[in-house]
Amino acid sequence: MTMTTADSTGIRVTRDLVLLLARIGLGVIMIAHAKLMYDFAGGSIVGVGPLFAQSGVPLPAITGPANVLFEFVGGVAMIVGVGVPIVGVLMALNMVGAWVLVHTSPLFSMDHNGPELVIMIALLSLVLAVTGSGRFGLDHVIVPRLRGARTAAGR
Repeated sequence: MTMTTADSTGIRVTRDLVLLLARIGLGVIMIAHAKLMYDFAGGSIVGVGPLFAQSGVPLPAITGPANVLFEFVGGVAMIVGVGVPIVGVLMALNMVGAWVLVHTSPLFSMDHNGPELVIMIALLSLVLAVTGSGRFGLDHVIVPRLRGARTAAGR
């Protein structure tokens, strides 16, 4: 059974649309989480440090604000599809840290502190890191131009 060009084009468009939806979903979740931490910290990015200290996160004055900024900027980057391989790996690592340091309850715990969400975010982040942004992301436009510039420069 052979696939026609129209079939392969349809599959490619479907794949790119699914990647777009996955990126938007992940980005919205990350931005919303950053906003939630910001709000819990009294509307102050510096106030996130004490929240991290309560959870026993190392260097909370640095890691708290850095985490909020990363989740916001990384969420926006996912939505627009820029730096998806790098941001995806960093988000996955961030979620592993959240699992180890904060979401320590057993799976499906009634205290709402289980690791299910952070595990799913980490896995989706890794999938997007290895698949890339698809044609509906800025990486699709930027990466070929960067490769062309390197080739033209003789690298």
